[in-house]
Amino acid sequence: MDRDFLIDLFSDFGPVTIRRMFSGFGISADGINFALALRAGLYLRADEQTIPKFETEGSKPFQYQQRSTAKIVTVNSYWELPARLFDDSEELAAWAMAALAAAQRAAVHKRPKTRKGTKKVAATKKSVAKKKTKSPVVPARRASRARAGIQNHRR
Repeated sequence: MDRDFLIDLFSDFGPVTIRRMFSGFGISADGINFALALRAGLYLRADEQTIPKFETEGSKPFQYQQRSTAKIVTVNSYWELPARLFDDSEELAAWAMAALAAAQRAAVHKRPKTRKGTKKVAATKKSVAKKKTKSPVVPARRASRARAGIQNHRR
């Protein structure tokens, strides 16, 4: 499947963004990925509300084999588009809308991503707060020792 074919296929659904992903393309609308076009076929996003519809059509979830362990991994969040929908663009648009809705529901339940920089800033603030509580004692002791001519020797 090429980019132009996918744009034509989803024309009744509306404008889609198609990006290179894995061995194929990721298809998104409104910034949310709702479909995958891979060598093995076209897969739509699914959840507990839409999976029964895919099962009724005889579709299967996306599967791939890990290179390192040869283990087959099943991804239940993407299900194969029924073959009959390639010829019915209106019904395909309805399925795509359901897939987009499933992707939106999944996005709501997802925890927000934490940036690495945010964690470091929070940790830095904590360590600074701890240092502030201890710091008035240590420099005063050092200063008084220095005035008295006592040197700190550390090994």
